[in-house]
Amino acid sequence: MKTLRTLIYRDTISAIGFVALAFLAMFFFFDLLDEMGDVGRKFGDVTYTVWHALLAVTFGLPKHLYELLPIAVLIGSIFVMARFAQSSEFTIMRTSGLGPWMALRTMLVLGAGFVVLTVAVGDYIAPAAERWALVAKAKYLGQTSTTGSTGAWLKEKTKDGTLAVNVRAVRADGALTGIRIFEFDRQGRMTLQLHADQGQVQEEADNWLLENARLTQLSYASSTANDSAAAVTKDSHAQLNWPTSITSEMLIAAVHKPDRMPTLELFQFIQHLKTNDQSAQKYEIEFWRKVFYPLSCLVMVVLALPFAYLHFRSGGIAGYVFGGVMAGISFFLLNNVFGYAGNLQNWSPMLTAAAPGLIYSLLSLGAFAWLVIRR
Repeated sequence: MKTLRTLIYRDTISAIGFVALAFLAMFFFFDLLDEMGDVGRKFGDVTYTVWHALLAVTFGLPKHLYELLPIAVLIGSIFVMARFAQSSEFTIMRTSGLGPWMALRTMLVLGAGFVVLTVAVGDYIAPAAERWALVAKAKYLGQTSTTGSTGAWLKEKTKDGTLAVNVRAVRADGALTGIRIFEFDRQGRMTLQLHADQGQVQEEADNWLLENARLTQLSYASSTANDSAAAVTKDSHAQLNWPTSITSEMLIAAVHKPDRMPTLELFQFIQHLKTNDQSAQKYEIEFWRKVFYPLSCLVMVVLALPFAYLHFRSGGIAGYVFGGVMAGISFFLLNNVFGYAGNLQNWSPMLTAAAPGLIYSLLSLGAFAWLVIRR
């Protein structure tokens, strides 16, 4: 059995690696074509060269690998299982003692290894590489990492009321630009306005270091909500420490899609939204999708295993492999459809993210059981 498992693991991992490399080479080529439009541009005294473009594209490869791993696992596994069936190698394995449940367990162990790899790439390698790529672009092209029509808006509760925080952009080096902070008391009256040209998030100190800050404070003579008379005090600071629990990752998630955040940071952002009575539905769906996405590697290997129990005529392998790949692509399409539908219909985030994997796992196991019983 050890020899058989080694054969299956070796051939399947080699096929998956080849497919992943082919996909990465294709995306590398297309990304490099996009970057060539910036080659020759100058930012200050620095000229953006081909080597800078190659560096930026290389840093983007881990993100592509994270997105491509499940489909690469599917294509590589189907190809190996179908080849085993066509050459009757799998029939020999079965007569040597490789029963259905041992075959299923072998493929699940293989899939579990790719689950761990997907988690490592998606939560650690890809975010770090993307951050380096953004820093490089900021250095050589002066680009910001996140911008929006109105920037990022977040709310934070305080002991005296509520803060509304707006940041126009978060630069790739982590600097904040166009900062506006509004504080409201428990009666809904504005008590403070703070404007700053730029700032820096100091994660270890739980505060922002603001530069060129203009502070306007409003104090009311009484605590009644209808009292409109307020004393206004204005002040300015070259530098000002502003205590807050809002991190730069939270600001990036508020402007862009949350799939760029590691799972733990996304969970912390969801807790922040809930604590401050903000809607977290789409972020919860994305969180559970990131939790279940690596497990799709298990779905892919289970989907590929029934191909080993088919009998192929000469030259018929291509059609089966193509059908299997289409089934795998339909899984990812269904996953996206469930995500959008769950957000619109307010479905349970965990069930919305888990449903496609459960459906395809049951179908794959059903096909596997039917082929074993039938043959």
